[in-house]
Amino acid sequence: MRIIKARGDNRVHEARGLLRMILGLAFCLMAPQLALAQDSGASLFEFVPKPVKPPTTVASRQRAELPNVNPRAISSVGVVRTITLEEAQQAASGQNPMVRLGQLQVEVAKQNRQVFEASYYPQISSTFLNMHFNKFMGEEIQLRRPLQGVTNTLGFPLLGKDSTLAAFTLVQPLTPLLKVQQAVKIARADKNIAKAKVGIPISASLRNVEKNYFDLLIAQRELIAAQVKSQRVQDKSLLASNGPSIPLSSEQQAEMISTEKLLLVARSKVRELAASLNEMIGLPEDTELELIPPATDFKTVSLPEATQKALESNPEVIEAEQTAIKARAGRRLAKLDYVPDVAVVGGYAYQANTLPLLPRDFSFIGVMATFSIFDGGKREHTVKQRNAQVEIPS
Repeated sequence: MRIIKARGDNRVHEARGLLRMILGLAFCLMAPQLALAQDSGASLFEFVPKPVKPPTTVASRQRAELPNVNPRAISSVGVVRTITLEEAQQAASGQNPMVRLGQLQVEVAKQNRQVFEASYYPQISSTFLNMHFNKFMGEEIQLRRPLQGVTNTLGFPLLGKDSTLAAFTLVQPLTPLLKVQQAVKIARADKNIAKAKVGIPISASLRNVEKNYFDLLIAQRELIAAQVKSQRVQDKSLLASNGPSIPLSSEQQAEMISTEKLLLVARSKVRELAASLNEMIGLPEDTELELIPPATDFKTVSLPEATQKALESNPEVIEAEQTAIKARAGRRLAKLDYVPDVAVVGGYAYQANTLPLLPRDFSFIGVMATFSIFDGGKREHTVKQRNAQVEIPS
């Protein structure tokens, strides 16, 4: 009887061992489906069907080449917005109001420069006059003839009673062109300063977007790592217990709580960074983003080249250089006030009974020069002021 009972116990132990092995294999096979069920908010032991494989696209191939990238593990939303760093920076630049303000300032400086450049060309003007006078516009002389007893009146008109005049005048400045040249230099320097300043908000916006972009990219990778670690801990607990009814040990519970805490922190960080980036690029706050890591580009730059490029692109350095150019141009402009303004003048006029003593139509050409003999020392003080501005260190 004892031998029979021992054999029966051995069979029971063998059956239990075989059952445990079958349960262990079943949990191993169901582990991926259990992970998907947990990520989607379903019950731990609820069956989740295998997702349908999406069609292959360029974006999906790029995502497949990235290590440890699983957008569905990051977001439970089906629609994911794929965006690159360049697209994010362009969108942020369009949303920045300071960029638009800087562009308007550049346009103002550009139009100001073109105003001065227009003085290089001849200035053509036209005049039209049509007037009616109620009196005789001239001098009347009375001639008396005593023998005949007759008095005659002769008129010498200066202007016709009905006068019409049409004239076209052309003026080409000569010496004032030197002043125009210095004024154009000043206006061009103002434009360069405006262009340098408009790059400040653009650069700041690009830096902020780039920092937020890479912070979110890193946070998404950390979330994936936290999800993988949490899944491994759960799989380990299931295999160790061989069933859901057996309670976990204190070490296992502490490990699961720690991994869940890391997972919650990672999800919160991803959600916060995604909301910040969406605000920068003008997307809704809850838009799910799938970021494409930019391609690595290596360039060899020496220290002198890097220093030179930094100085050339520094807005403060550009403003200092252009301010010095403006000061030197202003000094030359002040000295040119001592030069007479000489211009060539020409035109054509047609008059009908306006000036009776002149031909009906005529043309003219000549030279006109003006010079201020005394101005109370204005030119002298202006030159001294411009000299002091040139000596101011930039």
